[in-house]
Amino acid sequence: MLSYIVNRLIGMVAVMFIVATVVFVIIRVTPGDPAAVMLGPDAQPSDIVELRSKLGLDQPLPVQYVTWLGQIAIGDLGQSIFLNQPVLSAIGDRAEPTLMLTVMSMLIAVAIALPIGIASAVWRGSLLDQATLTASMFTASIPSFWLGLLVMQLFAVKLGWFPVAGYGGPGASFLDRMTHLVLPACVLGIVNSALITRFTRASMLDVLGDDYVRTARAKGLPERRVVLKHALKNALIPILTVIGLTTALLISGAVVTETVFGLPGVGNLVVNGVLRRDYPVIQGALLVIAALYVLVNLAIDLLYLVVDPRVRY
Repeated sequence: MLSYIVNRLIGMVAVMFIVATVVFVIIRVTPGDPAAVMLGPDAQPSDIVELRSKLGLDQPLPVQYVTWLGQIAIGDLGQSIFLNQPVLSAIGDRAEPTLMLTVMSMLIAVAIALPIGIASAVWRGSLLDQATLTASMFTASIPSFWLGLLVMQLFAVKLGWFPVAGYGGPGASFLDRMTHLVLPACVLGIVNSALITRFTRASMLDVLGDDYVRTARAKGLPERRVVLKHALKNALIPILTVIGLTTALLISGAVVTETVFGLPGVGNLVVNGVLRRDYPVIQGALLVIAALYVLVNLAIDLLYLVVDPRVRY
């Protein structure tokens, strides 16, 4: 087990190096000059040159790349050009809305997908099963920003049940902040429940026809116990895999939803960084998101040991 974890951590370092390289190259080839954006359209060329020199943007790309890798190695993601604060601090200040949104969205997605997927597999071919397949295909094709605008218009503007946008003021209570997250969490939860539903159904169908399930039924065990204890337990590996993948996608995919609902999260930070050509913020945020993605996958792999004792690393 220890050797497996060490090997995975080494692999994570290699993956993060590749991600860092790709992010650096993509950002540098993107049109736009941060110095020109900061100084505005009326800036003199000499002022732009001076600011580029101050920010180190006039250095050759290999020098910028090596400098940035050296900073990452010591845990320094650089200094935000516009926010005038360390990138790691800027991400930390905005981490709470994104993490809470991800957790709430994942709980909603699982609460929707697991019961529906299990019922669809148990009553395969029924009207419920056909409705589940149709609804999951439809839900998966809905753009999150479009659904967000719809629920905002209905539940926030017309009915007034929830706040329209934002994350509460500086002195807002925890309950108030969670209230602001209900609508965006429901949007992300509904959209991402489709994939989990289909995987749950498929995984349950694979095990419901196995011999041990037929034996359990032949012994006269209640159907609920057969399905939930015997079948579901052995179908959890693929379900956990897709839940882990969905969780990682939620972290990186919250950008659009945070923008629609005006949440001051990491996604909003990335959007503003792109608009302002704030290289350090974009690079640092994407690197942190990639690291979380890899860590979630590692956590799911280790969770396999708890779910299925037959798994060995």
